[in-house]
Amino acid sequence: MKKTVPLFLAAFLVGALASLPLSAENADPKMSFFIISSGAGNGADLGGLAGADRRCRMLARAVGVGDKTWRAYLSTTAADGQAGVNARDRIGSGPWHNAKGVQVARDVDDLHSGDNNLTKETQLNELGLMVNGRGDSPNRHDILTGSQLDGTAFPAGKDTTCGNWTSHGEGSAQVGHHDRTGGGQNPSSWNSAHGSRGCSQENLQGTGGDALYYCFAID
Repeated sequence: MKKTVPLFLAAFLVGALASLPLSAENADPKMSFFIISSGAGNGADLGGLAGADRRCRMLARAVGVGDKTWRAYLSTTAADGQAGVNARDRIGSGPWHNAKGVQVARDVDDLHSGDNNLTKETQLNELGLMVNGRGDSPNRHDILTGSQLDGTAFPAGKDTTCGNWTSHGEGSAQVGHHDRTGGGQNPSSWNSAHGSRGCSQENLQGTGGDALYYCFAID
């Protein structure tokens, strides 16, 4: 006799599978946006923009979408004769989808508008998991960006990028809140809520972060 799976058990199995972390075999091919699941452990010293981009590629490759060109959403300020870099200019034209295939923004203007689809539930890491926010333990909602609300770099003269992502000691980095809540000048901003207490892993964790940042695919 052919046996069937009870309806309640089938529903349970579907829900359980949906909650599993992604792997190279089941990553959504449209995935073009994620929050890194973990930093390198050296605070805001990311090895500059090149080091941050490299980590984006490495984590994307681990879930099967490493064939795309990945960029960290990070700004730098003008220093040592070098012009600043705007995070919004690094990430392509969109649209962008999270690890589950859900569109989070249509284009650059939509991304930096009030109409984007950036929430705690949609801003997933590369494994398709939600990132801890305010009220979770530990809180990891501070996301490094070094950017103003429109995605541009701050004027030179004040450290908002932890030495252009090379410092794990002195300095500060502008961060956003991926869960769209908290303190600071712009508590509901995903990319420019407030400055960090410092650049070390300990200081970043002390203000509700963990040296996490956003990665976008430009193609």
